[in-house]
Amino acid sequence: MKPLRFPIRLKLTFATLIPLFVATSICWLIGVYIINSRIVAQAQEKVRTDLNAARAVYDGEVEHIRDVVKFTATNPFTAAILEKSDRDTLRSLLAPLLKAEGLDILTAVDAGGKVIFRASNAEAHGDLKSSDAVVSRALHGELVSGTDVLTPEELVKEGTALAARAAIEIVPTPRARARKDELVERTGMVMVAASPVRDERGRIVGALYGGVLLNGNNELVDRIKKIVFEAVRFQGRDVGTATIFLGDLRIATNVYTAPDRRAIGTRLSEEVFNRVILSREKWVGRAFVVNDWYFSSYEPILSPGGVPIGSLYVGMPEKPYSEMKREIALIFGVVLFCGSFIGLAISSFIASRLARPIGELETVARRITAGERDLEIAIHTRDEIGDLAGEFAQMTRTLAQREEDIRKLNRELEQKVLDRTAQLEEKNLLLVKTQEDLVRAAKLADIGMLAAGVAHEINNPMAIIRGNAELLQMALPDEDPNREEVDTIAQQVGRVERIIGSLLKFARQQQRRLGTVSLPPLLDDILKQMGHQVPLTRIEIRKAYAVDLPPLAGDPDQLRQVFTNLVLNAIQAMPDGGSLTVATARDEEAGTCTVSVSDTGRGIAPENLKRIFSPFFTTKSEGTGLGLSVSYGIVKDHGGNILVESTEGEGTTFRVVLPLQQGGTERSEGAPGA
Repeated sequence: MKPLRFPIRLKLTFATLIPLFVATSICWLIGVYIINSRIVAQAQEKVRTDLNAARAVYDGEVEHIRDVVKFTATNPFTAAILEKSDRDTLRSLLAPLLKAEGLDILTAVDAGGKVIFRASNAEAHGDLKSSDAVVSRALHGELVSGTDVLTPEELVKEGTALAARAAIEIVPTPRARARKDELVERTGMVMVAASPVRDERGRIVGALYGGVLLNGNNELVDRIKKIVFEAVRFQGRDVGTATIFLGDLRIATNVYTAPDRRAIGTRLSEEVFNRVILSREKWVGRAFVVNDWYFSSYEPILSPGGVPIGSLYVGMPEKPYSEMKREIALIFGVVLFCGSFIGLAISSFIASRLARPIGELETVARRITAGERDLEIAIHTRDEIGDLAGEFAQMTRTLAQREEDIRKLNRELEQKVLDRTAQLEEKNLLLVKTQEDLVRAAKLADIGMLAAGVAHEINNPMAIIRGNAELLQMALPDEDPNREEVDTIAQQVGRVERIIGSLLKFARQQQRRLGTVSLPPLLDDILKQMGHQVPLTRIEIRKAYAVDLPPLAGDPDQLRQVFTNLVLNAIQAMPDGGSLTVATARDEEAGTCTVSVSDTGRGIAPENLKRIFSPFFTTKSEGTGLGLSVSYGIVKDHGGNILVESTEGEGTTFRVVLPLQQGGTERSEGAPGA
């Protein structure tokens, strides 16, 4: 298929548009990010400061209750009435005050903590409040104010209507923590204050405490919202919300689940609960409120004893701000798109003007290709294109001379090619001769190895024959007619032994041929070929090659002989099966590499460890005893060493340590004593 062709005008247009598009995109992303982050940061900062304002409103309400209780308790008539336990007078004093100050609780107790009169429930009196922490502190002379929790029983004593107001039905809420199957919360959260009542001599004759129930007290949260979020509106809607929590339960809120239904009874998310209630920390950040995300700020509400019993919340829905961010991003994107479109038109016009002289140069180049010379190029732009046109004109004037020079060079090059070809043929003949010498040397090496094996196998029967011949010579007298035959046998045995000695000397004269050996492929090939020589059905083969092992200098054939012998010995040491491990490692400081061959076979007896490299020593029923000896000689000839570790009944490990570099080609002396 013919490749697509893109005109220079299109390329110039893209060359202009791509940077413009990238710059526009980056500007859009940065602009949107900055705008979004500023909007989020400002919204979050606002709810953080709004929480301080909400706390001030809340604390102001507590201070109001404290002031009412304090001023009433310090009235001289109050002490006199308490000392007399005059309930009728207390009724006339406290009942109007309860309604006038908007309190839900206003109760007087004597010095022992016994309730004398409850303005909210005149019939309930005589019970002890000395165990109540707030009342107890007041009876000890302390003016106490804060937020406390009243049990359902305590609320009933303060008034059945009050207990009914405190009951809140619990509504299942997403993301809230797990809670027992309670359907109604009857505990009351109360802003409370208590003050000691002293007589003229300063003695504490009792205490007065009052409070406002927060359960269902939406008037307070609406007042907080009005004060804190009065100027905050979005698209004509109020967006600020405030909530008071008892534990994790909303007991007063202006968060709505429906247009006419407040989210009373819904619960705090578990994440915020853990931070605010359990850890006593403020929460300023994004939080899930009832059924949506809000910019939120929470602060724990502590009891007079410093125990977290609830929290105060202010926040704004995230959704209006998200819509505003999307609108800003859209407007910003439209502006950048229009700017890019205008840039496209300008870029296309400029590219057209720039591409025109280049098209003319293309026409001239085609005419030169067709064989025309000395062409005039009518391009007079004062830029690189004009310079290029001048160079084209100069090229056409010198092209003919260049062609003649090229033909001359071609003739000279052809002659040099002929000369180099003759030299190459001569080198090839030399290479063929060298290869023949290498093949001959390899054959001689193989013959030497064969001779060593044959000589070793012949030595044993020759020794027997010689021994028997010597016995016959000793048994037969010189005049025996068979003595001559026995002497002939002894002479021929000696001749065979000399021949064997010559063969062994020949076997030791092997030329080491250095090359580059990559151990992993060599070991893989040996393991692969080993499967064709011996059964591996019960042998598990493991490989552990070093990844940074470079090729080493050595004789590939001799090293193959070494590792083949070690692997074969390892397999033969495990007739009942086992694990064969072949591993490599590198010592960079020493400049060496190590090849380990391990088996889980029978092991080698300690008394045989020092003899295993001796020629003709073997513990096998079949074998020459030359394998390890020849391997030892090859490794030593390479400047390396063979180490062995073995435990009877557990296995054997042979480690071949070889240098990565060799000093040169030498003649190997073979195994010691071979």
